[in-house]
Amino acid sequence: MPDLLDAVVATAGEAAALAMRRWDEGFDTWEKAPGHPVSAVDLEVDTLLKARLGAIDGRAGWLSEETVDDRARLGGARVWVVDPIDGTRDYIRHRIGWCVSVALVDHGRPIVGVLAAPARDELWTAAAGAGARRNGVRLAVTPRADLAGARAPADSLPREDRDLVAVVKPNSIALRMAMVAAGAADLLATLRWGNEWDIAAALLIAEEAGATVTDAFGQPIAFNTPDARAFGILASTPGIHSAALDRIATRAAKAAG
Repeated sequence: MPDLLDAVVATAGEAAALAMRRWDEGFDTWEKAPGHPVSAVDLEVDTLLKARLGAIDGRAGWLSEETVDDRARLGGARVWVVDPIDGTRDYIRHRIGWCVSVALVDHGRPIVGVLAAPARDELWTAAAGAGARRNGVRLAVTPRADLAGARAPADSLPREDRDLVAVVKPNSIALRMAMVAAGAADLLATLRWGNEWDIAAALLIAEEAGATVTDAFGQPIAFNTPDARAFGILASTPGIHSAALDRIATRAAKAAG
């Protein structure tokens, strides 16, 4: 596992360096669908990652935001789950809330996760059973046991959550989950369908730091599923997870239809 993690870290670092070089050069951008921007750099990083990660474990399947899904991945035990640039909006706007996200999933669970955020000088790593680290320093969630006063990455808070405290919100959901792992936030909740590539690496980092991570209904999140999605995510310190689930239950049910 250490050798595998080192190899993935090197690859994510190479991809992040490419993204940083291109950040100042100018690049084409467009929308894959309304409200879903993509840049030429997303595709360049995706190509690099597929080649390098394939050399590390060529038998693993491939699931990436920027690659047409090959359903052959469903027949294998392992799959690379990748978001070349998570937080593309911040990347395009020259803000620092983006990262390269790489995870290796084995039998539906991440076993290696790396977030390379070069604009923030951050490297987040985790291996199953071996803890999570940021820039080499071991991570641990806060011991918070009260939902009131909990810190959540948000631009603003709805009326029913005004007892929470909004903290800075990077565009990358992976980085928001990593904030929980690092003790910079106490919970992160979403109430919409999300893609596996957005959260695979960050989920392992959060869990290895002691966070409880489920979907919006409190169920475990499986990876390498046929539609590669989950409804919502709730990552929090263990002491407030149940209370947070109770709070969002009605909203989650309504949002899920």
